[in-house]
This record gives sequence, C-alpha cells and structure tokens, in this order.
Amino acid sequence: MQINTDKPHRIFAEVAEHEALRQFESAMQQAFTVRGALMPDVHVGYSLPIGAVVATKDVVVPAWVGYDIGCGMCALPTTYAAPRVHQKAQEIFEKIYKAIPVGFAHNAQNTPWEEERHLARTQTLKSIFAKDGLRQLGSLGSGNHFAEIGTDENEKVWIVIHSGSRGIGHAVATHYMRLASGRGKAREGHCGFEADSALGKDYLVDLNFCLSFALENRREMMRRVVRVLDSLLVGDADWEKLINRNHNHADSKDGLWIHRKGATHAEEGMMGVIPGNMRDGSFIVRGKGNPESLWSSSHGAGRVLGRQAAKRSLDIQRFAETMNGIVAKINKGTLDESPFAYKNIFEVMKQQEDMVEVLAHVKPILNIKG
Repeated sequence: MQINTDKPHRIFAEVAEHEALRQFESAMQQAFTVRGALMPDVHVGYSLPIGAVVATKDVVVPAWVGYDIGCGMCALPTTYAAPRVHQKAQEIFEKIYKAIPVGFAHNAQNTPWEEERHLARTQTLKSIFAKDGLRQLGSLGSGNHFAEIGTDENEKVWIVIHSGSRGIGHAVATHYMRLASGRGKAREGHCGFEADSALGKDYLVDLNFCLSFALENRREMMRRVVRVLDSLLVGDADWEKLINRNHNHADSKDGLWIHRKGATHAEEGMMGVIPGNMRDGSFIVRGKGNPESLWSSSHGAGRVLGRQAAKRSLDIQRFAETMNGIVAKINKGTLDESPFAYKNIFEVMKQQEDMVEVLAHVKPILNIKG
C-alpha cells in the first residue's frame, strides 16, 4: 500500500480501506508532521484514521487525539477460582449491571475522587466538570466499551475494562477543535495549536486532566466489579499488578508530539492490553519499543463493518451461536459489536509481533456492554 508522501512512515496493516489511507496521507502532508505509522487494526475515523500514530514538531492537533480523550484499557489479575466464576457467572453479570451505569446513564450521585482537587485544569474545564463530572465517574458508556471477566491459559481470572473520559473528554475535545478551527464551531480536521502557545498549553493541561479522569473512571469500575465478586466468591484482586494503557492521547518524546488515535503506547517493557471482540477476549502484552511503529501497537482488532452496516447485514442467530458459553447481552442493540464486525484479532496480533510480546490471552466468561 502506497501513500503520497516522502516523510518517514510505516504501514503495518495488511488490509486498509482506501478512505483510511487517504486520511493518513492527508495528515502526513501537513507541514508540521514529521513521521507516521498505521497499526494493523486501522480503519476510517474522524480526520485521522483509527489506528494512526503521527509525530509532529511543536504542534498538537486535538482532532488527532479525538473525542474520547484517554480512552483505554485496564486489566487486573485476581485470585478468584475460575470454576466458581463460571458457576456464578449469570449472577455476577446481573450484579455488575446494577453496579455500573452503561450507555448514556450516569450515577445518581457523585462518586468521590480525592485526587481531583489537586489536578490542574482551565476555567473552561472547571465549568464543564462542575455540571456532572463526578456523576459520570464509574460509568461505562456504549459502543465498544466493555467490562469483562475471563481466564487466561493458566486459569487465572482477570477483570478487563475498556472505557474513557465519557462526556468530559468529548466536551473538552469539542471545545478545542472549535478553537483550533478558528471558525466558531467544532470541526474535525488537521487544525492544531503551537504547543507552547497559550491555547496549546491550555489544551495540554485539560488533556492531562482527562487522561487522569479516564483512568480513575476505569479504576472505579474495577472497584465495583471486585465488590461484586467479593460478595459471591472467595479471592482477592492484585491491585499492585493493575495494567493501565490508554490509546487516545498526545505524548511528548524526543522533541516531538506523538499523537495516538486508537493506538496503544508500547515502549520497551511497557505492559498493555489489546482487546479483540466479545468472543475472543483480550491479550495482555509487553511492548518492544519499536521505533518504526512510533513505540505503539494496535488498540484492538479494528472494525471491518461500520455500526449501521453491521446492524443491516449481520445475522443475530449467528451472533448468538458464536457467543455460546459466554454470558453477555446478545440482541439487536449489541449486534454492531458482534465478532463478525471486526477483523480477525489473531491475524492482527501476528502483524504486530515486532511491536509487542503476548504474555497472556484472556478469554471471556462474561461480558458487560452498554
């Protein structure tokens, strides 16, 4: 696959849509762009394709981080007995849905967050967060966000959560895209700020707040899942081994701004989590620090069908059959999250053997979706 640019770049995907390549090519042609890479899970996004990593000199581009700032993965190993989790799976499933708001739902009351008062943010974000920020803390969202309990090859039970900064991150992204476009309205595109300008500094401050919020959101959901498990089973969560890795951010490295939009940070030795789909679970990985991928890996399997196309073309009976043995919400509302809407995660993992080492494959016992 070729794109029209003489700037250093690497396309790791064996299959990529023409429109995704066009988006990447357009980003690579910007004067401030230095290098780029496309991950194996690449597919069309807003402005920049999902699965793109782009390095810039002195410029941060809000649209290249995207709306769900800090969206990412957490994985927590535990000592609960796998057979008991299987036995109690339906009850655990039902209790988690009661404990964690999903979809557009928030908590009825604020969730305490001690660290919040110490985190820097602009006055704009203070106003955004004051409305219902703490009510959103500990909520899952919809789309491809999920909470799963599963087991690896050694029957170790893991809790795996994929979620982000909820409405807070979306509001922050919308605000700065509007300012970057200079047109008074939110606009996806290649509009950015000089990183050391007043607006650039404001964006980076608020981006970092959203990264912290997204992590705390996942931690809070982890705590709620652990409380459910503790109410039904004997065991513990190994919090010291919690893995957190987000895949929507801008990070400073070697004088460049590395934008990852749907791409996992994978420095040498860095732990990460790459989800596949509702049926095939997630991979616990360790980064290899590949400079050609801009120290990144895929953030998942990558879609082959858009949500509306999936709902029009996929068969609900086939979806139910392939999910046999997994407790999950399997209906028309989650049909766009069927495994058949995604690339083959095992092929995607093969395409990034130079980026990450697989340490464990966690197959789901139960899956929570919005």
